[in-house]
Amino acid sequence: MGNLKQYTIKFRELELGEHNFEFKINNAFFEHFDKSEVQEGALTANVRLLKENRLITLNIFIEGNVSVMCDRCLEYFDYSIQYEGILYLNLNPDFEEDRMDMINIKEDEGKINLAQRFYENIHLSLPLKKVHPDDEDGNPTCNKEMLELLEKYKRGEDDDTIDPRWEELKKIFVKRN
Repeated sequence: MGNLKQYTIKFRELELGEHNFEFKINNAFFEHFDKSEVQEGALTANVRLLKENRLITLNIFIEGNVSVMCDRCLEYFDYSIQYEGILYLNLNPDFEEDRMDMINIKEDEGKINLAQRFYENIHLSLPLKKVHPDDEDGNPTCNKEMLELLEKYKRGEDDDTIDPRWEELKKIFVKRN
């Protein structure tokens, strides 16, 4: 995990009670993940850890900006991320409940690396469709040249014209069958 070691919390040496941690997430963080939708960002992850005898509760808050590609014009823009979630670390070896928000962990392991969780939560905070926000007047702020090209090549619902190349391809398909 190389540079991602800095996102590790060593909980074994902590006393019972509440502890706070702050992690900086930047471009170097995203370089560790292949094919990441996000390559650039400046975020802060705050973790409030509550250690009890057999359970550790992690309240995770991630806030900042990431650079994402606009699905409409293909230019990058800054998108604001705000994530809040809870993760439980179960230190009881006899308890085996299967929950998405709980990790069963051996107490003698004594630490947990949160890098993968941060990465996943940042990506899950992104909308399915990412487009530049509109300006105050409701106009798109996308690249104007790309919007003009999209409009130029946009095929309307009433447009019944078919590209003649498709007709030729259909003839080939019919001959095969």
